Amino acid sequence: MHCWRNFVLGIVIAATGNCIADEPDARVLKLEHTIPLPGIEGRIDHFDLDAAGERLFVCALGNNSVEVLDLRTGQLVHSINGLGAPQGVLYLAELDRLLIANDKGGQCQIYDAKSWQRIGTIDLQDDADNVRYDSVTKEIFVGFGDGGIAVINAADGNRTRTIKLAAHPEAFELEKNGRRIFVNVPNAGHVAVIDRDKGEVTGTWKTGGASANFPMALDEANHRLFIACRNPAKLVVLNIDSGTIVATVDISGDADEVFYHTKRHRLYLICGAGKIDVIEQANANTYKTTVRLDTANGARTGLFVPEQESLFVGVPHHGIQAAEIRRYQVK
Repeated sequence: MHCWRNFVLGIVIAATGNCIADEPDARVLKLEHTIPLPGIEGRIDHFDLDAAGERLFVCALGNNSVEVLDLRTGQLVHSINGLGAPQGVLYLAELDRLLIANDKGGQCQIYDAKSWQRIGTIDLQDDADNVRYDSVTKEIFVGFGDGGIAVINAADGNRTRTIKLAAHPEAFELEKNGRRIFVNVPNAGHVAVIDRDKGEVTGTWKTGGASANFPMALDEANHRLFIACRNPAKLVVLNIDSGTIVATVDISGDADEVFYHTKRHRLYLICGAGKIDVIEQANANTYKTTVRLDTANGARTGLFVPEQESLFVGVPHHGIQAAEIRRYQVK
């Protein structure tokens, strides 16, 4: 039997290897297509999306570049080179600007997303990392250095304040219906809770003996915070009203992204051990792993786009495996 995968906008391409549609995992995640990243070496870090322009921005950390992919054609269309190990990227649709957070030197560079001219730089000095945006207050939040979150005015690119933390922040989430920020601080062994109005940490929560808490996701409706830990490999579910642990689930190794799918009450974890773990949420306190989908060694970052029900995964070059972006359709 011939096996085919649908390309974007109905273009049909032949698939290689086993027929994904015949595999049980394809009932949850179906590989739609791949986009090659020719010449890209080293680690791939975080992504962002220009939904209207159908452009995907990928931090090619090991290549010191950000790659711009056209999702309509499935091609790499531009590279921003000469960066300092880019880790975080944010696309500001209302301004058509791109902010890139770099590890080396801690520079946050702002680019015009049409001309690709650099129009601003925020100097955070060291290890600028995860980036989040509040579209209501028009503020950009960037984790950096030995323990801080910089708050940047999106309109003029100026840093307005810094929120101090006990150690370097990894993933963090902004409440939409509240004024808190939840931050993974793995080197301090806790999750920090920040009051945005006070600009300070008001509490710290433990993860029950699991450490290396890097990725995070938030289910605000059910008052649940999901922390993926690497040592041991566990998903820890916290009650955001009390900070108490309500559930734990064994997961695959080296998790670096976790996304909560509100519509389907489901979690997707991208793990560097070469797996995507899918965990179903039966209720706020009950979780079960239903799928562990094979990907590739070191494929641990990506982006979930709920409006398109698409999960993008970055696959680095490793041996005969070329660097590429895989797009999975959520079922």
